[in-house]
Amino acid sequence: MARPDLQTLLEERFGEGLEVPAALAQNDALQRIAGRASCRQFTDAAIDPQLLEALCAVALAAPSKSDLQQRDFLIVTDPGVMAELKALLHAQSWIADAPAMIVVLANNRRQRQIQSWHDQPFPNDHLDAFFNASVDAGIALAFFIAAAEAAGLGCCPISTIRNHLEPVTDLLDLPDHVFPVAGLGVGWPAETGDISPRLSGAATIHRDRFVDITRDQVEAYDDRRRAGQPGPGWSEAKARMYAEPQRMDFGKIMRKIGFHLE
Repeated sequence: MARPDLQTLLEERFGEGLEVPAALAQNDALQRIAGRASCRQFTDAAIDPQLLEALCAVALAAPSKSDLQQRDFLIVTDPGVMAELKALLHAQSWIADAPAMIVVLANNRRQRQIQSWHDQPFPNDHLDAFFNASVDAGIALAFFIAAAEAAGLGCCPISTIRNHLEPVTDLLDLPDHVFPVAGLGVGWPAETGDISPRLSGAATIHRDRFVDITRDQVEAYDDRRRAGQPGPGWSEAKARMYAEPQRMDFGKIMRKIGFHLE
């Protein structure tokens, strides 16, 4: 079945009419991105390890701050390590059926090694070092998802891996200044996912100056989400979620592995 054109996909995603240049309407790459959906149901078909490695390499073509390349991928293939990692992430019940797992790492260690090897100081040992490595890893994560989906795979990132930083660090032998930004469950999709509505472009795309979102815009989005996903609404659900303490020890652990966050 033919994929809807780009304008139709964006209207479904954002709930509003968006003007799309005619030349882009049938652009396959943009249609794939605009119509993508996270995958949490997989077949039991195995994934060729060479395919995963190739997709990681493609993702590492992503931009990197100052070409520092402070991001790595860790492909989990050992059955014992896979079982332990899935046990840590059991809050996501679907992860048990993922045939492959990848951990996206922020790696600020390598730059410190390079400074030492070239007898250079490391005066930038502050919050920006942590931030740059984290953003590099986030960009690579997005590129991997796009690459995997272009290859026909499905995947879903798992940020709760950061709820288990110390056991994950021990399990994966991560050294100081290297930490997981996200895990990824990867596999061949068992079904086609639905497009998840997003906040409107009017609320999130700014021109020249920032304009704050209004409560009316959020409530309109809540109504749109409830139309397909019965429940309390997006904003109430997220407010409740962030009313609970999360990762209160994150800064402490980052300092423990060598980051200065001032």
